[in-house]
Amino acid sequence: MAVKKLAVNDEKNYITPEGFAALKAEFEQLYKIERPEVVRTVSWAAGNGDRSENGDYIYGKRRLRQIDSRCRHLMRRMDLAEIVDSNLQQHLEKIYFGAWVTLYHLENDTEHVYRIVGKDELDPSKGYISWVSPLGKVMLGKTIGDTIRTSTPKGEETFEVIDVHYQKSSPSQ
Repeated sequence: MAVKKLAVNDEKNYITPEGFAALKAEFEQLYKIERPEVVRTVSWAAGNGDRSENGDYIYGKRRLRQIDSRCRHLMRRMDLAEIVDSNLQQHLEKIYFGAWVTLYHLENDTEHVYRIVGKDELDPSKGYISWVSPLGKVMLGKTIGDTIRTSTPKGEETFEVIDVHYQKSSPSQ
């Protein structure tokens, strides 16, 4: 049996089940739908003669390289993936991967809701932050009532944890 060696930059790719499904869906879309269409276009364009001034051929080949590059990236991320199902979380009072966390910003009297997710799932518009981000790191292991401080481009900011819960979808959904 061959042992897979991880390169120096390889690290566990912690990801939620939803995040892994999204990576897989993107890969399937690119590999099974878009790539065959582009291959057909490039093949047709190649049959039209001079390739040096054939836009369909030139842009098709470029798009094919982009698709192949993205597919390789997605396959690598899926190979490194370690799916963490927050529904199996036992200590629901603590902040761990997959948690929805409501923070009260002590300096400007506002609330912010974040979900701690993997690097491939970042989506600031949904409040999804990475577990390796500065804010994500300082939240891990904290509980309701804890105060956390983190450095931001605006300077050091202080928050109080006011809610921690685990669920699959956004609290606003």
